[in-house]
Amino acid sequence: MKEERFKKNLYAVIFSFFFLCSTSDLLLPRSPLAILTGGRWDLLQPSIGISAMHMQLLHNNKVVIFDRTDYGPSNLSLPSQTCRNATVFDCSAHSLLYDVASNTFRPLTLQSDTWCSSGSLNASGSLIQTGGYGVGERAVRIFTPCEGVSCDWVENRAYLSSRRWYSTNQILPDGRIIIVGGRRAFTYEFYPKNPGKSVFYLRFLAETRDPNEENNLYPFLHLLPDGNLFIFANRRSILFDFVNHRIVKEFPEIPGGDKRNYPSTGSSVLLPLFLTGENNRSKVSAEVLVCGGSPPGAFLKAARTIPRIFVGASRTCGRLKVTDPDPIWVMEQMPSPRTLQTLFSTRFYTYPTNPTRPGDLKFSRQLESLECTIRRLSSSPTAES
Repeated sequence: MKEERFKKNLYAVIFSFFFLCSTSDLLLPRSPLAILTGGRWDLLQPSIGISAMHMQLLHNNKVVIFDRTDYGPSNLSLPSQTCRNATVFDCSAHSLLYDVASNTFRPLTLQSDTWCSSGSLNASGSLIQTGGYGVGERAVRIFTPCEGVSCDWVENRAYLSSRRWYSTNQILPDGRIIIVGGRRAFTYEFYPKNPGKSVFYLRFLAETRDPNEENNLYPFLHLLPDGNLFIFANRRSILFDFVNHRIVKEFPEIPGGDKRNYPSTGSSVLLPLFLTGENNRSKVSAEVLVCGGSPPGAFLKAARTIPRIFVGASRTCGRLKVTDPDPIWVMEQMPSPRTLQTLFSTRFYTYPTNPTRPGDLKFSRQLESLECTIRRLSSSPTAES
């Protein structure tokens, strides 16, 4: 297996948990094989005082980290005279800014609750964070990076037209951010606000809600090369024209019956694009990957039965080439079931497999095995309609 082959490709990796190992490994990564086969854990801080429900790397090599505010005090104090008094009087911080280079952090001030909110970086690198719980459900919070210590959250707690809890954000080509869905919010809106009408109904969001279980929260959004938006919720997906506010087409349901969105949470990623088109064709194709989730009824069995019943998560992944005229889901099996995982594309477009194993066991179970070979995501496993 040649390292040069790694350098020329990209691959998708699924992680259930992510942690910054060390500043040297983060800033000066070793070869892909070395990362897979070795390394060490370095404790950067014994405690930062808050839990990282949300975190975002900024363009100045700093990370903004924040948690919900309604669950009691944290272990990080705010500077004097900056206590919050939204629902309770609280002098502890629920957000901080971590400096990767210096391994230091300082507290930030959040006034509204960010529990299960959503966000996106805008074109200038500011974090636009929206919605949440309680007094945070209509809030927009903006964090603009700076080199000094003066930057902090700026909040407008009444900006959104609809309550947004478990919604999803996506930056658009014109620099706006679209905010889609949320609990009992079958609508979408924009930041900055759309001139004239500010909120738009999307029937698809209501249709994908399961009674008493939902399974359509935190919908998956991907901006496609043609300027339209791919939206996936529960088991269904659409191509959406957000400029003219219309559904262009609905794709086939992902096979297998498993639910893919919160609370049966799987994950999704838009696979790397060939900007010159495949085989140097002019049209840029786009393929979406959806992995993990839970069987129907999993949430109700775990939450409302006595004794509680915990069913296994989904181990399937589906790929859909959304730019094809008549796309078909291509289904594969992961080595183990996964829910609440994170799926993202790295700079390598390949991942390790063992061709001697049965079809559903080709993923390498041990990353340190050097007997694995590299299979492209563009290979052709069995397609299902």
